[in-house]
Amino acid sequence: MMFGRLSKRSVTSLALASLLAPSVWVAHAQTADAAANPDQNDLHFANGIAAVAEDKVITVDEIRQAISPMVPQIRRESHNEQEFNEKLEALHDDEVQNLIDRVLIVKEFKKDEKHHIPESYVDERISEVMNDQFDNDRSKFLAYLRGRGLTLKEYRQETEDDIIFDYERQQLRKSQSIISPVKVETYYNENKEKFFQEDSVHLRLIEFRRADGESDADLRSKADSALRRLKNGETFEDIAKDVSQDARRSKGGDWGWIKRSDVKQELSDPVFNLKKGETTQPILMPEGAFLLFAEDRKVAGLQPIDEVRPQIEQILVQQMARRSTEHWLERLRRTGYVKHY
Repeated sequence: MMFGRLSKRSVTSLALASLLAPSVWVAHAQTADAAANPDQNDLHFANGIAAVAEDKVITVDEIRQAISPMVPQIRRESHNEQEFNEKLEALHDDEVQNLIDRVLIVKEFKKDEKHHIPESYVDERISEVMNDQFDNDRSKFLAYLRGRGLTLKEYRQETEDDIIFDYERQQLRKSQSIISPVKVETYYNENKEKFFQEDSVHLRLIEFRRADGESDADLRSKADSALRRLKNGETFEDIAKDVSQDARRSKGGDWGWIKRSDVKQELSDPVFNLKKGETTQPILMPEGAFLLFAEDRKVAGLQPIDEVRPQIEQILVQQMARRSTEHWLERLRRTGYVKHY
């Protein structure tokens, strides 16, 4: 297969164009690229080389397929064309590096002749893909391979490399999974601002929707009946499942943890005056009557270290794993063959 060799700027422009042809922003990118590279305007995107790692050619099309699901979010978060293009180029560069690192990691794994992936693992992974993405329809799966220009043998190799990549990264994370209490306490003391919590309530709710012509007295009567059942020993959850007309009826009116800003003031004021286990009196509004129940409460302030210890441990594990992974990859990059275009 013949590949056109492009500069990094050209590759990024082509990736932009292939992702965003319908947009005005892309028209600008294509125009700019055409002016800078008049002899490459008819080059097929898939034939553009982004990089070579060892004996693996990484094409623009591979990058496009990897980053295209993230483009809509970048578009939403960008305020103008320049910001969008900068973010997209950064995403493109990250993905090129990820694909290069993947090649280097697989090569490192295969250096040891004792290392191998059983065929059954590959078969199982492919079966999962066929089931999850192609409704277990082999014809759809083979059509997908044809669309990517892959043989089944090449796809099996790609799948094996995916398994190796996942395994090696997982091993690195495992090696960093033990965090000392001292490190947790140090992080907590140095980052206390991250562990301040707002006043919040674990809310359960019963709603009686106002029917046409239904009066406040009618709604209050329904709510009072539910309160009597609560007083007689039934749980708020069971009563909500029985009589509530809100969207969470099947879950016993459970709306989870809410902050004051999450609900209307007409509801937030009474619910945030509750203590754990208390219920409001009926709250009458144009749309209906409401009973609010505080399943649990969290008071605004600094969370105790014991409550956030698992969260801190996870943060530290991720930080250590990133550092360890980066040091490992730097070594692989120094000893491997990599060329960017």
